[in-house]
Amino acid sequence: MQPVKLELLAPAKNKDIGIAAIDCGADAVYIAGPGFGARAAAGNPVGDIALLTAYAHKFSAKIYAAVNTIIYEDELRQVKRMIWELFDAGVDALIVQDLGITRIELPPIELHASTQCAIRTPEKARLLEDLGFRRLILERQMSFDEIRRIREAVDCELEFFVHGAICVCYSGNCYLSQYLAGRSANRGACIQACRSLYDVVDGEGNVLVHNRSILSPKDYCLDNRIEDLADAGICSFKIEGRLKGDGYVKNLCRHYRNRLDELFLRRPGDYKPASSGTLEGGFTPNPDATFNRGYTQLFIDGRRSRWNSPESTKSIGEYIGTVASLGKTVVIDSGKALSNGDGLVFVGRGGIAGMRADVVNGNQVTVKDVTGISPGDKVYRNYNIRFEHELQVNVPRRKIEVKVVFGQDEVVAVDQNGFRAAVALPADAPVADKPEAAAENIRRNMGKRTGHFDFECTSLEQSPVRFYPAATLNALRRDLAAELEKARISRFTRPRAATVSLRQVPASDFATGIEVESGRNVADYTANCANSLAKEVLEGCGFETVEPAYELKPVPDAELMRSRYCVKYELGLCPELRSANRVEGPLYLVNAGKRLRLQFDCKNCEMIVTLP
Repeated sequence: MQPVKLELLAPAKNKDIGIAAIDCGADAVYIAGPGFGARAAAGNPVGDIALLTAYAHKFSAKIYAAVNTIIYEDELRQVKRMIWELFDAGVDALIVQDLGITRIELPPIELHASTQCAIRTPEKARLLEDLGFRRLILERQMSFDEIRRIREAVDCELEFFVHGAICVCYSGNCYLSQYLAGRSANRGACIQACRSLYDVVDGEGNVLVHNRSILSPKDYCLDNRIEDLADAGICSFKIEGRLKGDGYVKNLCRHYRNRLDELFLRRPGDYKPASSGTLEGGFTPNPDATFNRGYTQLFIDGRRSRWNSPESTKSIGEYIGTVASLGKTVVIDSGKALSNGDGLVFVGRGGIAGMRADVVNGNQVTVKDVTGISPGDKVYRNYNIRFEHELQVNVPRRKIEVKVVFGQDEVVAVDQNGFRAAVALPADAPVADKPEAAAENIRRNMGKRTGHFDFECTSLEQSPVRFYPAATLNALRRDLAAELEKARISRFTRPRAATVSLRQVPASDFATGIEVESGRNVADYTANCANSLAKEVLEGCGFETVEPAYELKPVPDAELMRSRYCVKYELGLCPELRSANRVEGPLYLVNAGKRLRLQFDCKNCEMIVTLP
């Protein structure tokens, strides 16, 4: 049995960050084109996407275009045109939420079902596979057991987030932003209402919590569970962050590349990398030193814990120590070296205070204002100026190893993936007067680096040995590199005229199966229906009533959010907790005069947010 390819998938806000991700070990990058990506602020021209794909394909890395908003009826033609442009730019797959895209005349390109599809049951996974999706990006609030059940139900690839910010709701089923501000998360315009401050009020009007970001979860981090995920059937490990800067992406790509490479070394017969090239040199990664709200592993082990990030909805960064004393300077008890310009966060009885370190002298730090800081406060560093500089100036080199055979009439090069190139030798080269020196000259000049290729002359088969000037040998090596690059990129060439017709799923018992399995209606399968093609798909799958998307037709009693995250549990009020204080009836969230009702489906261990 062949080893399974495992892929590290990185986010990119733009072309340059995508290139940086590949340089730091990503096997694939996901990025948005000019529109219809679930991060409206992270669109890119098709020309930039083409440059990124050309760079990625040198390493057999792939580029996935996020086309994962819902699509309105009058946008279908525009989306079709953009998809064909992205295909011509070399994109390897589309990440899709709207099922209507499966009925557009598409180029021969893979479709990946976005996490916005809220895939968390075998029934839905089978439905999407039957619609033609080659990969499913699973919901984050899942356990290993649930992942394994989906793996057993489908043959297509499975992708899972391993790091980054978390939606408090099941992805794609959150209408809180649309209700509060008229800005749809399913249209890439989420206001991140989950990061806002709320009062929690019971049915009697008692304020249980005041002005707290009670819906804001910590960030995801599964860096020590990569092997478990692979064994459960995940083949693509995804880092969140299409709005993040290059330092974040570089740091996390190198960190997770190291974790995957460790797995490949331990189990070479089971797993191998999805792209080419090895990293050499560069910075030492540290995920704690980059943007984070504290870390959680959510429900991956099938157990609930406290997922709220109470300190801040913004990055608090790396824990470095405590405040030892306070005077004209802040004395920090820490084993970490601090620098002028570091960003510090103080968390204690007085709340949270963030500021820059103006002047650092050992463990004494001068800041502009000590208000809100007290001895004993925990200290975090959310901006490490030395580390950020290191990320910029000490970038690893991604290299592909090449073996060279220097023959009688030609030079043949074969890279580590088996790609081959040959260049003819000059016919008029004289026989060397000093064959040993000439042979050493050939080995030395044919064994240099050229671009991202590391050449090594492993065999010299000339007899007699001829003399070639260094300039000639260097030119031969450059020609070999150019031919190898053409060979590597040519494998991604696809016919322009071909189209694909995705399979039409016949009416079946999918809807019934889903309803019985989940114990509730199939609203999450139909609520995002924003165009006639999506309606056609759902009706073809056996759904008798297909309502329009909430963005088109708000429903007064609709679920605004459903989640495994539970406010009762976070506040110690869950009836499953032995020490819980019992609170009967619903709870309410109040913000800026707006009131939301919290209901608790304890049978399914879920919280629902609705209107009062």
